[in-house]
Amino acid sequence: MNLSAYTVPQLLRRSCWRFAGLVMLLPGIAPILAGQPAYDLLPVDELQALAEQGVAPAQLALGVALEHGEGLPRAADKARRWYCKAAAQQAAEAWFNLGWMFANGRGVNRDDAVARYWLSRAAAAGDRQARNVLILLGDGERHAGGCEDTVTLPWVYERCNTAQCREILHRVEILASEYDLDANLVVSLIDAESGFEPRALSPKGASGLMQLLPATARRFGVRDIWDTEDNLRGGMAYLRWLLAWFRGDLKKVLAAYNAGEKRVIQYRGVPPYSETRDYVRRILRSYGRDSHPYDLAWLEPLLPD
Repeated sequence: MNLSAYTVPQLLRRSCWRFAGLVMLLPGIAPILAGQPAYDLLPVDELQALAEQGVAPAQLALGVALEHGEGLPRAADKARRWYCKAAAQQAAEAWFNLGWMFANGRGVNRDDAVARYWLSRAAAAGDRQARNVLILLGDGERHAGGCEDTVTLPWVYERCNTAQCREILHRVEILASEYDLDANLVVSLIDAESGFEPRALSPKGASGLMQLLPATARRFGVRDIWDTEDNLRGGMAYLRWLLAWFRGDLKKVLAAYNAGEKRVIQYRGVPPYSETRDYVRRILRSYGRDSHPYDLAWLEPLLPD
């Protein structure tokens, strides 16, 4: 495949102001409607703050700056994550940029199936260049991937709106990739368990962001249950163990996280406890899926507690 015909400024610098039909090309920013700020011209700290508040054009502009090293050190993986956040908010330019990254292996492993998925979304939104690149890629599979380690839930900016909470999201994104977990699932669970409060303590003695009981913490090697990263690691280790044990069935996994895996085994599904059933429904609604990939190797060497 030869994409050399689609380079700067055609693809990497496609963004523009639109004034009564007049199009003025500006390097490295997303399409911005008349009257909206030029996000790429903002000071970096302001752009970062707007991106963290969930402003999609700011997320997109920050991604472009990071991908191409415009005013910031080049960091393709950080750019991908900001594109993912903007893409979740229906920013078609972010769909194109993700497709372009995966089609060319720009800071990611090249994956034509993932590239086709994102480019097809951009093409469906009317992006001609996306259609052209799809033709060059040729027919093949499409896979909705590339953003599993990124928090893209639409409700997260409302419920997680402090600097401390945004730092928690950042840590989740880093660790979720390490544990092969969808960051959105981890965040949905944290929201239900502790409401993003690191010092949360339940009447039953469950502690921290992921509400670990002392026995569970010991079982999964947590040294300091009140340390944010230790707590996250312990909760993610337990979550992925449950995913392997229950073969990715999230209803059973979440029920086990709430009531214990033995109760789920005993009832062959979600136990008849109103608290547990409400808990499972809430997280599935927040997460938006009812299954998750798993690896049986995650079971080693632990048995049900």
